[in-house]
Amino acid sequence: MAYLYLSFLLVWFLSKSFLGEAQLNDQATLLAIKEELGGVAGWGDNQTDYCRWEGIRCGLNHSLVERLDLSRRMLRGNVTLISNLKALKELDLSYNNFNGRIPSAFGNLSELEYLDLSSNKFEGSIPVELGGLRNLRSLNLSNNFLVGEIPQELEMLAKLQDFHISSNRLNGSIPHWVGRLTDLRVFTAYENELVGKIPDNLGLVSELVSLNLHSNQLDGSIPKSIFAMGKLEILVLTQNGLTGELPEEVGNCRGLSSVRIGNNKLVGTIPRTIGNDTSLTYFEADNNSLSGEIVSEFALCTNLTLLNLAYNGFTGIIPPEIGQLMNLQELILSGNSLSGDIPRSILGCKNLNKLDLSENQFNGTIPNKICNMTRLQYLLLDQNSFKGEIPHEIGNCVKLLQLQLGNNFFTGSIPPEIGRIRNLQIALNLSFNRLHGQLPSELGKLDKLVSLDVSSNQLTGNIPPALKGMLSLIEVNFSNNFLTGPIPTFVPFQKSPDSSFQANKGLCGEPLSFACANSDPADYHHTVSYRIILAVIGSGLAVFVSVSVVVVLFMMRERQEKAARSVEIEDEGTSDQPTIIAGTVFVENLRQAVDLDAVVKATLKDSNKINNGTFSTSYKAVMPSGLILSVKRLKSMDRTIVHHQNKMIRELERLSKLCHDNLVHPIGFVIYEDVALLLHHYLPNGTLAQLLHESSKQSEYQPDWPRRLSIAIGVAEGLAFLHHVAVIHLDISSSNVLLDADFKPLVGEIEISKLLDPSKGTASISAVAEYAYTMQVTAPGNVYSYGVVLLEILTTRLPVDEDFGEGVDLVKWVHGARARGETPEQILDARLSTVSFGWRREMLAALKVALLCTDTTPAKRPKMKKVVEMLQEIRQN
Repeated sequence: MAYLYLSFLLVWFLSKSFLGEAQLNDQATLLAIKEELGGVAGWGDNQTDYCRWEGIRCGLNHSLVERLDLSRRMLRGNVTLISNLKALKELDLSYNNFNGRIPSAFGNLSELEYLDLSSNKFEGSIPVELGGLRNLRSLNLSNNFLVGEIPQELEMLAKLQDFHISSNRLNGSIPHWVGRLTDLRVFTAYENELVGKIPDNLGLVSELVSLNLHSNQLDGSIPKSIFAMGKLEILVLTQNGLTGELPEEVGNCRGLSSVRIGNNKLVGTIPRTIGNDTSLTYFEADNNSLSGEIVSEFALCTNLTLLNLAYNGFTGIIPPEIGQLMNLQELILSGNSLSGDIPRSILGCKNLNKLDLSENQFNGTIPNKICNMTRLQYLLLDQNSFKGEIPHEIGNCVKLLQLQLGNNFFTGSIPPEIGRIRNLQIALNLSFNRLHGQLPSELGKLDKLVSLDVSSNQLTGNIPPALKGMLSLIEVNFSNNFLTGPIPTFVPFQKSPDSSFQANKGLCGEPLSFACANSDPADYHHTVSYRIILAVIGSGLAVFVSVSVVVVLFMMRERQEKAARSVEIEDEGTSDQPTIIAGTVFVENLRQAVDLDAVVKATLKDSNKINNGTFSTSYKAVMPSGLILSVKRLKSMDRTIVHHQNKMIRELERLSKLCHDNLVHPIGFVIYEDVALLLHHYLPNGTLAQLLHESSKQSEYQPDWPRRLSIAIGVAEGLAFLHHVAVIHLDISSSNVLLDADFKPLVGEIEISKLLDPSKGTASISAVAEYAYTMQVTAPGNVYSYGVVLLEILTTRLPVDEDFGEGVDLVKWVHGARARGETPEQILDARLSTVSFGWRREMLAALKVALLCTDTTPAKRPKMKKVVEMLQEIRQN
C-alpha cells in the first residue's frame, strides 16, 4: 500500500514539474514572439502572469496557453515561434501584414481546433503539414497570395466544419475528398483560379449550410448533392462557366436564403420547386441562357427582397402573383423577351425601390398609379415598345434617382410635373420616342440632375432659359427635334459637343458653328421702342445703385464682424471655449498624447489651416505632448451632424478598425455644437495631386518613376483590401491620396458626409451615381476611378484639361491616341519615359493596366486584387 502511495506521489511530482517547465517555456516563447514582431501592445505589462496579457487565454488553473488572438494589429514578422505553444487550441492572426510562407511547423500544433490566417500576405502553397491537425474544426486561409492546388493531405482533417480558402491564387480542381468531410458546414473558395467540376458528392454526407465558389473557372453542372440534406442556406456560384440546369432539388432546402448563380452558361427553366424555399431572400440568375416563363411560384417566397433574372431568354408576361411580394426591393428583368403590360398588382409592392424592365418587348402603358410604390428610386423602362402618354402622376415619384423611358413609342408632351422629382440625379432619358410640344421650363428645378436626354423626338419651341437651374448637369442631348431659337448661355450647354444640338434646324448659338442672326429688319430688337429701352436702362441703373449701396454696407458690416470674431478667437482669455459634446481617441496608446481641447483651439485659428474643401477644412494641430495631428473640420448642413451623431460615431469606429498600411483611418473625433472634427495622423508630404501637378513643376524636380510605381501599387493594395471587406470608396482621386514622410500612399477615408448621405459627397458624379447600384456595379466604378489616378501618374496630366479639347477628359484623350495617330510613348510623361529603357518598359506595361481599368464596359474591368498582381509583376520583372 505504501508502495502504491509513493508511486502516485512520484507521478504527481513529475507531472507538476513537467507542467511548471511547460509554463516557463510558454512564457519564454511569448516574450520571444513579442520581440520578433517588434512589440505587441498589452504584452509584458504584467511580466509574471502572461495569462492576463491581451489576446491570450490559458487553460484551467492558469496552466498553458490555449488561445492566442493577435488579429487586426498591423503586425509583421516571422510567426514560426508560435508553433512552440504546444497546447494551443485557437490561433487567430487575421488582418495583419504577415508575409512569406505559412510555417510548416504549424502542423505540429496537434491540439489546434481553430486556425485563422486570413487577410495577410502569406504566399507559396498551402503546407501539406496542416493535414496533421486532426482536431481542426475551422481553417481560414482566405485573402492571401497562396498558389498551387488544394493539398491532398488536408483530407485527414476529418473534423473540419468551416473551410475558407477564398481570394487567393489557387488553381487545380476542388478535390473529391472535400465531399467526404462529414462535418463540413461552410466551404468558401471564391476568387481563385479553380477549374473543373464541382464534386458531385459535395453536401451528400455533410450538413452543408454555405457554399461560395464565385469568380473561378468552374464548369459542368450544379450538382444535386448540395441540396441533398436540405440544410443549404447560402449558394453563390456567380462568374464561372457552369452549364446545365438548376436542379429541382433546390426546393429541398426550406432554409435557403440566398441563391446567386449569375454570369454562367446555365440553360433550361427555373424549377417550380423554388416556391418551397420560403426563406429565400435573394435570387440572382442574371447573364445566363435560361428560358421559359418566369414561374409564379416565386410569389410563395414571401421574404424575397431581390429578384434578378436579367439578360436571359425569358418570354411571356410578368406573373401578376409577383405583386404579393411585400418585401421585394429590386425587380430586375432587363435583357429578356418579356411582353405585355406592367402588372397592376406590382403597384402593391410598397418597398420596391428598383424596377428594371429595360430591353424587353413590353407594349403596354405606364400605370397612372406607378408612384403608389412610394420608395421607388429607379424606374428603367427603356428599349421596349411602351406606348401612350407619360402620366402626369409621374411627378409623385419624388424619390426617383433615375428615370429611363428612352426608345419606346410614348406620345404626348413631356409632363411638367417631372420637375417635382427634385431627387432625380443620375439620368432623365426620354429619347427616341414620339413626344411633341415644348420643353417644360419646370425641368429647371432638377438641380441635382447629371444627365438629360430628350433627343430624337418631335419637340418644338425654344430651349427654356429656366434650364439654367439644372446646376449639376454634365451630359445633355437635344438633337433630332424641331427646336428653335438661341441656345441659352449656360456652361453645361456650351461645353457639350455640337452633336448634342444638331438636327434642330431652328437652333443657333454655341456650341453650334453658326451664330444667331440679329440683322433682320423684322427682328425683335427693332420692334422695341427707344422709350422702352431708356426706361429699362434707367430702371436697371436705379436697381444697380441700390444694390451696390446694400452690398457695400453689408461688406462693411461683415468686415467689422469678421474682425471682431478674429479678435475674439485670438484672445483666448476673453473667449469661451466651445463645449465638447462628445469625443474620443480610438487608438489606446495615443490617448495620453491627444488633448481634445487643444484640437478644438487649433481649428479656431486660420493660421493652422492646411486646405479648404467643399465639405471640410483641414487644420494642423500641435498637441502639448508634441504630437502633430491633421484635423478635418466638417461643414455641417441643416445640423446633419447633430441629427446623425450616433450613426456617425458608429461608422467612425468601424472605419478605425479597418487596418491596412495604405489606408487613412480616423484615430478619433470631437463633436461640439453642430461641428464635427475628425482626427488623423499628420502626413507631411501632402497629396498625390500636389506631387504630380505642383511639385513636378518646380525647378528642383527630379524624375522618380520607381516612387510613382510604388505609390500606384500602394493605392491599389488599399483599395483591394477595402473591396475584400465589402467597403466601396466614393472618392478615389489623386487629391484624396495622402503621402507620409516616406512617400507611402494612404487612401483618404470616406468623408462622413458621404457616410450619412452618399449623394452629398465630393466624389465624381459618376461615382455617386454608381454608388446607388449594387456592389457589383460600384466596385468596377472604383476600378475606373483608380485607372484615372494611374493615368495621372503616367502622364502627369490633370483629369480634366482644356488642352484635351472640348468634351474630352484624360481617359478619352488617352483612349483616343490611336485615332489621333499617336503612339503610346507619346502619351507618357517624357521626363520619366526617356530616362531609361527600363523605366519606359515599365510605364508602357502600367499604361496597359490603366486602359483595362478605364474600359467603358464595367464587366471588363479587372478586380482590384488583379490590378495589384499586374502592377507587382511589373515591378518584379
